[in-house]
Amino acid sequence: MTRAIVLDIEGTTSPTDSVRTDLYGYTEKHLPQWLADNASGAAESVIATTGELAGEPTADPPRIAEILTSWLHSDVKAEPLKAAQGAICAQGFRAGELHGRFFDDVVPAMKAWHAAGFHLYIYSSGSERNQRDWFTYATPGDLSPLITDHFDLVTAGPKRDTESYDVIAECIATAPEQILFLSDHPDELDAATAAGWQAIGVHRPGEPHPPRPPHRWVSSFTEVDPSP
Repeated sequence: MTRAIVLDIEGTTSPTDSVRTDLYGYTEKHLPQWLADNASGAAESVIATTGELAGEPTADPPRIAEILTSWLHSDVKAEPLKAAQGAICAQGFRAGELHGRFFDDVVPAMKAWHAAGFHLYIYSSGSERNQRDWFTYATPGDLSPLITDHFDLVTAGPKRDTESYDVIAECIATAPEQILFLSDHPDELDAATAAGWQAIGVHRPGEPHPPRPPHRWVSSFTEVDPSP
């Protein structure tokens, strides 16, 4: 019996391009100025942690901007990068310059699952702050009432680690076998099933990760029936 549905964002609910082009592009554009303006405030921990991870503990804000930009281009899942992106993009969402974009089948399915009594959660490598804004400032309207909670690399852990899925199951007080995970990444599906979760792969035309056994794969949320 399924009680909870956990959704990935990039490539699963939303086009990869919408995240990489919109959020990453906005972050890169505003990153140097944000670091300079907030070096002794909101960006202080980002600067310090980035310098430590890069082996350059005395790096100044311009150098930190270079490091973070290189990580952004390489899609490095680093906590300080996600924190900076969350703060910068929050301004963009509130200014009406950014909006969450979704595949056409996603919102109707989420609304139907929510109405049927399933608890919906988001687990993404993007910061929890970005996740909440992605659903709140969505192109179809505010979708945040559909989501029970959000998890990211800080609150749950890396998405390819089985232990991260154990953390989420404990946090939502749900037995692993009662949780359904939808993701476009085979490694994440492997980790979820190793933790005892149900898992279905989502592969849409144009998205980068090809299906891989032994998981079941769908091309649309319309093919997913979470009922017992």
